[in-house]
Amino acid sequence: MSISYASEKMKDTNSKMEKQMKNLTEQQKHILFEKGTEAPFTGEYVHTKDKGMYKCAYCGNALFSSDTKFDSGTGWPSFTEPANLKNIELKEDKSLFMTRTEVLCKKCGGHLGHVFDDGPNGKQRYCINSCSLKLHKEENKNDKKNR
Repeated sequence: MSISYASEKMKDTNSKMEKQMKNLTEQQKHILFEKGTEAPFTGEYVHTKDKGMYKCAYCGNALFSSDTKFDSGTGWPSFTEPANLKNIELKEDKSLFMTRTEVLCKKCGGHLGHVFDDGPNGKQRYCINSCSLKLHKEENKNDKKNR
């Protein structure tokens, strides 16, 4: 790979990242890149029952299927497992005077939330900030017929 090709590729990547960053709200930037947390029961997807794939709000990495979403009563969207373990990263988090397991987007490093061992039927509970997600809804079969 020539140096000019590499530098052009970096420019394209940086330009794309700048565009993606401009599409985020200040709250999304705070949660994804400063490890913030939205207030409970305020997130867009807390009560959502729509079918589809929850992707990273920044980079579009597929993170959680709606098939694994459940109502944990905690105030944040909760999932029993990621869509693909290769798309997330887990890190020890010792902030706030406790030890938890942080969930990060493997592709961009964005903070998603935390995972706990208190999910339904002995499964885990991935407690995820709505702001770090973007739901890509499944098309309704009736919608396809009406086209």
